[in-house]
Amino acid sequence: MSIRATNAVRSVLYIENMEWSTDRKGSIAESAIAHAAIKLGLSVIFDLDPGLVRVQCKWATLHDDVVIILCYSCRRTRDGLTKKGYSSNEIDALAAYCNDLDRCFYFPMGWLDGRATIQLRLRPARNNQQSGINWADECAFEGLQSGGLGP
Repeated sequence: MSIRATNAVRSVLYIENMEWSTDRKGSIAESAIAHAAIKLGLSVIFDLDPGLVRVQCKWATLHDDVVIILCYSCRRTRDGLTKKGYSSNEIDALAAYCNDLDRCFYFPMGWLDGRATIQLRLRPARNNQQSGINWADECAFEGLQSGGLGP
């Protein structure tokens, strides 16, 4: 006995280029950062010397050769959008995931120092500026393993 399909069935997946919500981007960033931590042998709760580290996970965007990370939370209130920076009472560090690069970055709280954004360069600036540049490789998540993290 043989079985033949008389009608071919095809499934077509249509992917719409839609905007991702901040909740969805945050969840993706958290899982990517946890994934990178696990790959490096770190626990998902950052257990770094001298102890446990409370980490805020953020979504990073890529604009040309610059990774941009917003260092605040933004919530809707009855008065409109409210932006709130992070304090050392809330977090010990900030980690960010850039989907375009599939890379994670880590910043101790002291390094944030009241910044609203962090900009990390992937390549030298076109105007050859050297001072005040934050290099992406210096803040890459892989530096957690060696302890050589941060500019």
